[in-house]
Amino acid sequence: MASIKQKIRPCLWFDTQAEDAANFYVSVFDNSRVRHISRYGRAGREVHGKEAGSVMLVEFEIDGQVFTALNGGPQFKFDESVSFQVMCETQAEIDYFWNKLSEGGKEGPCGWLKDKFGLSWQVVPSALPQMMTGADSAGSERVMNAVLKMKKFDIAELKQAYAGHA
Repeated sequence: MASIKQKIRPCLWFDTQAEDAANFYVSVFDNSRVRHISRYGRAGREVHGKEAGSVMLVEFEIDGQVFTALNGGPQFKFDESVSFQVMCETQAEIDYFWNKLSEGGKEGPCGWLKDKFGLSWQVVPSALPQMMTGADSAGSERVMNAVLKMKKFDIAELKQAYAGHA
């Protein structure tokens, strides 16, 4: 019997773009791949309204994390209440993910963006949580003020703000 390696798996609901979205996400992230594509059959067409042979589910993996993309129809849209954070060690990583994920989408404040499929992401310096919750409350306050003025995060500027040099 197969064992479960990932107890919780995000399922992303698309109208008809599940395969395009999965291919896009695996092109952005290293160590990623499309694992499996399932197609609608004739059964249930009166319920789901999809043509037999059209893509139903795409199982894909981003650096060991498995996702499901579902072509479920136009009933539901993504909103900002659920998003994915991309933790980045360097400014080059932030720039890369920001540029790739926001292409065809929309940039937002505080490291947030929406990709071309409407999914929300936050591209975050890995040092930010420590700066925001560290023992230096004045530094955390300065970082928060810097964060609120940014779209794409600037690691050097955040570190300067934390140190009190901004």
